Amino acid sequence: MTDRLTADLASGALAEALADIAEEAARVILPYWRSGVVAEAKADASPVTRADREAEALILERLADRYPEVQAVAEEQVAAGEAPASLGQWYWLIDPLDGTRGFIEGRESYTVNIALIHGDAPVAGVVTAPATQQTWRSGPGGGGAFRRRFGEAWQAIQVRERPASPIALLSHSMSDDEAARLATRYGCGQWQGTDSSLKFCLIAEGRFDAYPRTGPTSEWDTAAGQAVLEAAGGRVMGEDGQRLRYGKPAYLNGPFVAMGG
Repeated sequence: MTDRLTADLASGALAEALADIAEEAARVILPYWRSGVVAEAKADASPVTRADREAEALILERLADRYPEVQAVAEEQVAAGEAPASLGQWYWLIDPLDGTRGFIEGRESYTVNIALIHGDAPVAGVVTAPATQQTWRSGPGGGGAFRRRFGEAWQAIQVRERPASPIALLSHSMSDDEAARLATRYGCGQWQGTDSSLKFCLIAEGRFDAYPRTGPTSEWDTAAGQAVLEAAGGRVMGEDGQRLRYGKPAYLNGPFVAMGG
């Protein structure tokens, strides 16, 4: 790792730079939202649009300009068979448009995710919600988490203490019965459905309490949100009860739960 990356990570300049890049990517994405954008099907049958590809190209270019020594693993790059053959101890995990199905359907809860991984853990992350023009980031060295609206000052956020009636966030794709059972399993009598890594951020700012996930996700879906949530005082645990780790085969996560206070 170069001196610049070391210094930027410690000072918070790295998270600031990632936030600026993610918000620039958001401005690439927004003209396609609710515009009748045409989706293609990838090999795994998941959708991809021009917005995904153009945002990813911008993010990769900006990161390579600023930190040329750090490799990147990005969703559309991997789908095209262009993932790095091997990774060092430091690398980026990028999802240029998380929640593409909801984006195509015109929903607001899609995000841009950029995370820095060291070894098997996220050490910095930024999540941007283009539709609502909000960004969440981890702080210097993972210390504290922050949110801002585009063009405004950062505000500190933190998870809330677990209330008497915790509320879960769950995937929109779940049936009501399945969602109710999963929420109850984690002590939540209420639940709400939403898309993307936004779920991590809403827990990080103290509005919700748990996000259990049983279906498959990719590491670029979770890394940035995990960095933000952990910096805000929360945690993300795999089915073994340990911190969710990275660098797994095919970049695939198993079941996990994200928790607030």
